[in-house]
Amino acid sequence: MKPAYWDEAALTLARRDRVLARLIRRYPGIHLTRRSDPFTTLARAIVGQQISVKAADSIWRRFVAEVDNAPTQTFPCLNATRVAAADRNALRRCGLSERKAEYLTDLAGHFACGRLDPRAWTALDDEALIEALTDVKGIGRWTAEMFLMFHELRPDILPVDDIGVQKAIALHFNDGEWLPREALFAVADLWRPWRSVATWYLWRSLDPIPVEY
Repeated sequence: MKPAYWDEAALTLARRDRVLARLIRRYPGIHLTRRSDPFTTLARAIVGQQISVKAADSIWRRFVAEVDNAPTQTFPCLNATRVAAADRNALRRCGLSERKAEYLTDLAGHFACGRLDPRAWTALDDEALIEALTDVKGIGRWTAEMFLMFHELRPDILPVDDIGVQKAIALHFNDGEWLPREALFAVADLWRPWRSVATWYLWRSLDPIPVEY
């Protein structure tokens, strides 16, 4: 389902920024899409950290088969209590590192005990939710920002530590020269309050196929 703000955001960005206007015209009919529940989305983000998409997909399928009662679903909704109780050696046999297995069980524990409660998130602003998420082992700011964009569909996230964002801004706004962190914020200030949407179109300029979580 398209985020409710998407069309308004795209129109506003296209009026304000010639680069984004060109990109928005180039990629019509596609947008950010939420695919699964909060726990499953964060678990998948942890599995995919610092490895290729192909390797992450292979490990994810084995992990789901290990902990899910219905592993044939395209976008399964994993049970946090079941993952929290999973045998660590079994998780390692799925291809997970010891550290990622630890991260996944810690994440599952946060959900199972209610320390992370999605029902409370609507009352949190972006920074407060990022702080709550980064309390979990293995979830850094980048992973939290990806979650706010792809699952929570927050409209004004700017992940300046993302290599794709840095590369796209350099390519389109600074003749290919990479900018320091502070300058990235300055370039993106024009895109408020739709920086998530601007980021998504900048990613499309590097890879036309959208990533889904």
